[in-house]
Amino acid sequence: MQGKYRALWLNDENFLEVIDQTKLPFSYETKVLKTTDEIVEAIKDMTVRGAGVIGSVAAFGIYTACMEVKSYEELKEKALLIRESRPTAVNLMWAVDKMMELLKESSNLILDAKKYAIELNDEEALESQNIAKYGADIIEDILKQKNKTRINILTHCNAGWLAVIDEGTALAPIYEAKKRGIDVHVWVDETRPRNQGASLTAWELTQSGVNHTIIADNTGGHLMQRGEVDMVITGADRVSANGDVANKIGTYLKALAAFDNDVPFYVAIPASTFDFDIKDGVKEIPIELRSEDEVKYMRGVDSDGVVREVLITPKDSPAINYGFDVTPARLITGLITDKGVCKADLEEIEKKFRG
Repeated sequence: MQGKYRALWLNDENFLEVIDQTKLPFSYETKVLKTTDEIVEAIKDMTVRGAGVIGSVAAFGIYTACMEVKSYEELKEKALLIRESRPTAVNLMWAVDKMMELLKESSNLILDAKKYAIELNDEEALESQNIAKYGADIIEDILKQKNKTRINILTHCNAGWLAVIDEGTALAPIYEAKKRGIDVHVWVDETRPRNQGASLTAWELTQSGVNHTIIADNTGGHLMQRGEVDMVITGADRVSANGDVANKIGTYLKALAAFDNDVPFYVAIPASTFDFDIKDGVKEIPIELRSEDEVKYMRGVDSDGVVREVLITPKDSPAINYGFDVTPARLITGLITDKGVCKADLEEIEKKFRG
């Protein structure tokens, strides 16, 4: 750790370098982000994505901004740009606000910002390790209950180390289960329209040698009816005080299917994903509306090995692109956190995280 993580790191010149997720899975490329504007653009255009990593980049973004200003007052303007780069992932706002609070009395903004950003990210990486352990314990319990030697887990979108340093959230228990010698197979939702599952989750699992199968987003319910899903684990971009979960669009439908088929539905999150100011996630969590082009166009490799973007709809047909939906707490079996497994319930969340 100490400024070096799998998805992002401070390079030899002390600038933030990140894996360009828009290039995966077809090529592995990195970007060096030297300015506040470049940090903001990387968050907006999804060069970096995943709630945790967005927060990580935001923390280092404040450090980057400190190199461009002469005072805390000037830093506030830069911080606001970073804070408003995307609306749904609360980790982003949490990281910016935490950094600004820590820097209030700083006499050396650059040195202190670097130190605090590293400390915040090291803490997040340690939380990821704890999530891995608690989640893998659940996997072992389910195997014992079902008297099985192999577990089938369905996940939606990407919540591995590309999304949350340094093991991920939803994928962290899967990686830990594999280390424990458990025979684990993952159903990977493609996650339209940006295909984070098909491109990022599948790429990560391939790198780690985890057995997996990519499925169309609408296949999960069918697999659950056939008894071919033992549990669902997703990540989240924001969790309200009462346990409602905002995650990639389509998560709510998976939760409904899981509930109808008695399949355990877990959400794995670091503490920074809680938004205690929101009491009703369905009504209050802001949902990002993204470009319709993400729905109308798809990116892939043609028969000549060239990466191309192609139109898949009638050119003049309108599209709408909600980035997230909210899964009500009543559909969630439990929240896998660094402090253990917690019910998606206002009283229990308050007791575990604010008591």
